[in-house]
Amino acid sequence: MRILILGADGYLGWPTAMAFRRAGHHVFTVDNYLRRRIAAETDSEALMPNPRLAERSEIFRQVAGGEIAHAEGDCCDFDFICKVVREFAPEAVVHYAEQPSAPYSMINYQEARTTLSNNLTATFNLIWAVLKHARDCHIIKLGTMGEYGTPNIDIEEGWIEITHNGRRDKFLYPRQAGSLYHTTKVLDTDLLWFYVRTYGLRVTDLMQGPVYGLSTDEADLDERLLPNFHYDDIFGTVVNRFLVQAVAGVPLTVYGKGGQTRGYLNIRDTLACIALAAANPPRPGELRILNQFTETFSVNDLAERVRSVGAQLKLAVEVKHIDNPRKELEEHYYNPAHSGLLQLGLQPHFMTDDVLTAMLERVLRYRDRIEVKRILPRVRWN
Repeated sequence: MRILILGADGYLGWPTAMAFRRAGHHVFTVDNYLRRRIAAETDSEALMPNPRLAERSEIFRQVAGGEIAHAEGDCCDFDFICKVVREFAPEAVVHYAEQPSAPYSMINYQEARTTLSNNLTATFNLIWAVLKHARDCHIIKLGTMGEYGTPNIDIEEGWIEITHNGRRDKFLYPRQAGSLYHTTKVLDTDLLWFYVRTYGLRVTDLMQGPVYGLSTDEADLDERLLPNFHYDDIFGTVVNRFLVQAVAGVPLTVYGKGGQTRGYLNIRDTLACIALAAANPPRPGELRILNQFTETFSVNDLAERVRSVGAQLKLAVEVKHIDNPRKELEEHYYNPAHSGLLQLGLQPHFMTDDVLTAMLERVLRYRDRIEVKRILPRVRWN
């Protein structure tokens, strides 16, 4: 297949590009390095040094033998994204090209405006580029389980049937996001659904939980191919952050009561989910929504797991509850459905002690690069 990856410099974008190329697909990657710029502006750089796309692509060619084409450009520039879609003629496009941080979106007006403008404009431009130049192209958009919030009822897989006054219909499951970033993802879904039902586009919207991990088949070929591993309070996901805190000797920062429960998945499963979605496209005029996670944990569960595994490596890991900088329920019901990807053939990688140990051992090799001042929360919702 001809696969276009937008936001290919990111934590998930680059591993996705390598996995598709190594599987034999033609891959074209795009990024404008927005995430690198705002990470630098907020003193939130990744733990490992990561080359840009041109150098990464050359390293990949040397160690894996495949070419990954790339272009630097902004998906908010409609002429640019139209040119890419017209000339590359993708059969599938994986859309990661968004500002990915909830805390960043809550810093202040400018950060909120950047998040809103970038995320919605990138999605809107992609939709119209596909409409104009690749009508049959399958759009695979990375959503987030955070769109749903934490309702006091079961979370369905994207859709819900409602009976009201004796009549029945099917609707998008109600969304109640907890940050501006997550709200932009809700708006993405609404935009896509409008254009799917109006123009017959084919779209898969993957509601992904927080991702953890460093190891992929391709990244393990050369340390320079590792994903952008953030451990700070702004761009670091909770598992990755806890692992670095354990290595740095910083108590694991549990926000509030620690009962916040989410669905998590290994980065290897993200790659598998994207591949399964691409290999099994929906029909024209269908918005397929898949909840993308493999296990649910509370923050307390995660902290205890990292503490226990850290102790086996002779790390003195402490757990500390701190005031919650976010506005969220700290104890709640959480029961989301997630059968769609399993039915497509996903074989999950679970968060075992061996998986956490391997991650801790890798982080230990970069211990000297840890900046402790980046770990404690610097952004408050209110």
